[in-house]
Amino acid sequence: MTGREDIHPGSRWHARGLNNGAIFTATYYGVTHAPRWCTYGIGRVGTWLAYHLMHDGTEGLLENLRVVRPEASSRELGRLALLTYRTYAKDTIDFIRSLSMSAPELASLVVQWDGDRFDELLAEKRGVIVVGGHFGNWELGGVALRRLRGYPLTVVGRPEASPAVGQIRRRMRESLGIETIEIGQMLDTALQIRKVLGANGLVAMLVDRHLGRDRVDVTFFGRRTGFLRSPAMIAALAGAPLLPSFMLRQPSGRFVAVCGTPIRVDPSLALDEGIGQVTQALASQLEEHIRAHPHLWYQFYPYWRDDSTIHALGQ
Repeated sequence: MTGREDIHPGSRWHARGLNNGAIFTATYYGVTHAPRWCTYGIGRVGTWLAYHLMHDGTEGLLENLRVVRPEASSRELGRLALLTYRTYAKDTIDFIRSLSMSAPELASLVVQWDGDRFDELLAEKRGVIVVGGHFGNWELGGVALRRLRGYPLTVVGRPEASPAVGQIRRRMRESLGIETIEIGQMLDTALQIRKVLGANGLVAMLVDRHLGRDRVDVTFFGRRTGFLRSPAMIAALAGAPLLPSFMLRQPSGRFVAVCGTPIRVDPSLALDEGIGQVTQALASQLEEHIRAHPHLWYQFYPYWRDDSTIHALGQ
């Protein structure tokens, strides 16, 4: 965790692409006022244009998919890339729509839920660090945790590159009673997270993009990759379990919430060794899900190429 803006090229792509202030604001207000079929139709047209006109994003997707699906033909990879754009748009629409749904409506959208795993871990009274990647509908997962289970939830992430997007996202979470911790100075952020865990709350973090020096190297799809170090470090200090969790869109348009195997830092190991071991276990679980559903992994830039460049520069 650093006081700087995330230096990862992916965040710069989002700032000038699908997640910039103007597009996200228009999407938010369009989705809240238009029928679902209409917003899906607009999203389908918009993502077709993005696939053909946003060359950097599309090339990044294709490069990543070649690693995930090396056996696929160029035609198959192109279809997967377009599907990724379209699924990303639908996930964004469904997340925004979920904010105003009643509990029964939300329960009909999220048709399978592994809530008992959360209850078992929370019974230990150490809180839970819910970890995932930029994979699936993680924002909808937060809504489901709060609305369907009533858990106290805090989302941890870097400030948005666009202040307008950050303001809207914060307002969305506040409407559900979800707290937000923006990553700033490492010590201050860690203390805030430990306070939430000490109150037996849930803390949600995404791990598949490191932030500056907040990094630990793992093997991910057979390649050296930087993941976020702080979730495992805080788990070690607080004695809290990490629970990989994913919200997966089904062909029906509904969602299945999947919990992975809880992971704990081995206290008998040296701190750095324990952090590395735990983060590798997180990476392996995430990799398994991405292999099965590559179109749900939303990295619209050359993930490994840019990551290795950053590491070579010592940033």
